[in-house]
Amino acid sequence: MSKFPKGFLWGGATAANQCEGAWNVDGRGPAKTDVTTGGTVNTPRMVTYIDKDGKPGAIPSHVDPLPEGARYAVLDDYLYPNHNAIDFYHHYKEDIALFGEMGFGVFRMSISWSRLFPNGDEETPNQKGIEFYRNVFKELKAKNIEPLVTIWHFDTPLYLEEHYGGWNNRKLIEFYDRFARTCFTEFKGLVKYWLTFNEINNTVMFLEMFGNKATDEMYQSAYQQLHYQFVASAHAVKIGHEIDPENKIGCMICGITFYPGSCDPKDI
Repeated sequence: MSKFPKGFLWGGATAANQCEGAWNVDGRGPAKTDVTTGGTVNTPRMVTYIDKDGKPGAIPSHVDPLPEGARYAVLDDYLYPNHNAIDFYHHYKEDIALFGEMGFGVFRMSISWSRLFPNGDEETPNQKGIEFYRNVFKELKAKNIEPLVTIWHFDTPLYLEEHYGGWNNRKLIEFYDRFARTCFTEFKGLVKYWLTFNEINNTVMFLEMFGNKATDEMYQSAYQQLHYQFVASAHAVKIGHEIDPENKIGCMICGITFYPGSCDPKDI
């Protein structure tokens, strides 16, 4: 094959929680990513909380559950990079202009669930959030850039985490259905390429990365979450095609190349 096929989509990708900033602007509610700190090469990202006695604390973001009676909290002594990020929320026009100069034909991005539904369980969406994403999609179209939109990219509304137990609760399928239906309806004609979940296999992959620290209970929880997410994903595909038969809807998995620690056959 000497050249890429006509219509091949060249571009780049972001996630709402990684680039938008404006984490508490225009009615957006907090997500779990908003209580997740920055990390370094030697320090893991942490989730911050206040315990039942009012004392602040932090735990590694992908391993331990919160202490009993604790609640998620933003604390003064921690850095939360996504609170400001690159402030795409206020500078999307300049950023998209740069994408156009780079020759992007596609821009993959995600929609912040809590920007459309601040708590996640509301009956009607936040119109300020709808307006923001509609303007972004129009700006992309003006630069001849096709949006590729991820519906869920690790940013479940914090209220759903605290009051429903997150994706361990089957009720989240219903809330996600409403979120997805809103996206397909409000952005019909502006977006036709969709991903239901980002890197859905990470739920288990993260546990495998921590080896013996991952308990049977943690694996049970992870597979329960995946079951509900697969059901929600199937619902979203059905809803999306009903609303617009032109929609192309897929999922996203994380592919990582693993290297053995040495040439020892046991490592390999």
